Amino acid sequence: MKLYNSLTRKVEDFITNKPGVVKMYTCGPTVYDYAHLGNYRSYIFEDILEKSLEYIGYKVNRVMNITDIGHLTGDSDAGKDKMLEKAKEENKGILDIAAFYTKAFKDGFDDLNLKWPDTVIPATSCIDTYIEIIKKLLEKEYAYQSGGNIYFDISKLKKYNVFSNQESEEMMVGVRDSVSDDENKRNPGDFALWFTKSKFENQALKWNSPWGEGYPGWHIECSGISYKYLGEYLDIHCGGIDNKFPHHTNEIAQSESFIGHKWCNYWFHVLHLNLKNGKMSKSDGSFVTINDLKKLVYNPLSYKLMCLQSSYRKELVFSFDALNSSQTLYNKILNKVNNLKEDGKLDEEAASEYNKKFKECIENDLNTAMMITTLLDVIKSNLNNTTKIYLLKEFDKVLCLDLFKKEQNIDVKLEAFILERIEQRNEAKKNKNYALADQIREELLENGVELLDTREGTKYTIRK
Repeated sequence: MKLYNSLTRKVEDFITNKPGVVKMYTCGPTVYDYAHLGNYRSYIFEDILEKSLEYIGYKVNRVMNITDIGHLTGDSDAGKDKMLEKAKEENKGILDIAAFYTKAFKDGFDDLNLKWPDTVIPATSCIDTYIEIIKKLLEKEYAYQSGGNIYFDISKLKKYNVFSNQESEEMMVGVRDSVSDDENKRNPGDFALWFTKSKFENQALKWNSPWGEGYPGWHIECSGISYKYLGEYLDIHCGGIDNKFPHHTNEIAQSESFIGHKWCNYWFHVLHLNLKNGKMSKSDGSFVTINDLKKLVYNPLSYKLMCLQSSYRKELVFSFDALNSSQTLYNKILNKVNNLKEDGKLDEEAASEYNKKFKECIENDLNTAMMITTLLDVIKSNLNNTTKIYLLKEFDKVLCLDLFKKEQNIDVKLEAFILERIEQRNEAKKNKNYALADQIREELLENGVELLDTREGTKYTIRK
């Protein structure tokens, strides 16, 4: 299999430390709010990666963290404690907030048919491991104590910013707003491993440590959880592109300084899902959730299909017009599949050929767009239905689009009609035929379908 490696910035042969076995780590969410569609885009591709590796014969052991510690948003004593802010806003305890939004996050996995990783670990459960790592880093003089806090000293490394060819203060400090100066640091780019002195004196979650009562820094969690559950050698580390610097950069720095050798061979980064006016983001409120889609009578798997028709290495612009098109295609696929009835023997030769094509898509840097094309080719082919059904079931082990689920939560024919009329209305508006556009809107409204034009495209709701 060939896969793009963010660390080397090139497509490489994927070779594991142990033949046939993949140790895979996924950066999980900080559970202070609902995950948005941009967050889930990363998890969709990470899920496809895991299932693809299994499809071509690997055994995958995947670990994901849940950040339930009310840590700061930055590497220094600055920023906001989002967990604490949410707890105050909702008048709940931090662990109650974490439990609620962890469940909501998992519900999104279920809606998208994503596999919950084998091992999902709350950050609060591994405090002893973080302390073990920090003690070793202090002993090896990669870390120092200052102002009551423990920091990693990036000047001890031959190369710190391993994901870039540049080594500059601008790269280390200015790339991301969450990296800020701290008077306790020796170098601006140093990052916190443990806080005992913080401007957040009322921090809700604190633990005893050799340096006093406190709590871990942002980056040590993933290194600690990965080390505890996957050992010293990691095959592939996954996450959104925004984690590349400083989070993943700092994970590598502290992990390799602790264990004394290379830690992870391959880094898999998924690019942003954007709105027309910029990145989908919780911080400024510009985001759409899975529940938003469901309220608007979209099947979340239509969004999943939209993602899979693009490359994980390219940014994707979200709009409801694009989602409408994806849902139309998804419904057409379902209609075709639902009409298939077994009609003879499996054509083993043809099945083998199509299965080979599908595996080639997997092995070509996880080319999900070509996986979908191969699926559509099977549906349109002259193969007998028995062979089509066999292949589509095989492909759906990776894609998990519920192709053979008999009970769908939506009226497929009604939805196809609505989306077709929306497309016709968009075309009418494009041609400045506003009378026809208004006529289509009124027609849908009379049938209980209300349209809403937004910057991202046309949404609709069905009145009960």
